[in-house]
Amino acid sequence: MKLQSQSNAEDRAVSPVIGVILMVAITVILAAVIGTFVLGLGESVEQNPSAGVTVENDNVTLVSLGPNTAGIYCSGDKSDTFIDTVGNTTNCSGSSSVVANNSADTTEAVVREL
Repeated sequence: MKLQSQSNAEDRAVSPVIGVILMVAITVILAAVIGTFVLGLGESVEQNPSAGVTVENDNVTLVSLGPNTAGIYCSGDKSDTFIDTVGNTTNCSGSSSVVANNSADTTEAVVREL
């Protein structure tokens, strides 16, 4: 007795099509990852300045400096309130926030609202 195959030609064609689609997708993803490393696109991202502070009344004490951070100051009064040494304290009366800036003095980030 001869067994007949239940599948027809249309069913057998599905598997190769899915295989080709998966191989093309893997190739595109691999090319994107290699291209990113070769072109160095991830190296140009600059980290925002960050700092740790404690606040008592209007006195702000610098607790820690993050990477790429030059120091902190009270908003509106950078020249008189700038701190770049951990443990130092400044008075921020009349200021609305404490701001950290990066070493190139091009990026600023609010550390804490007062």
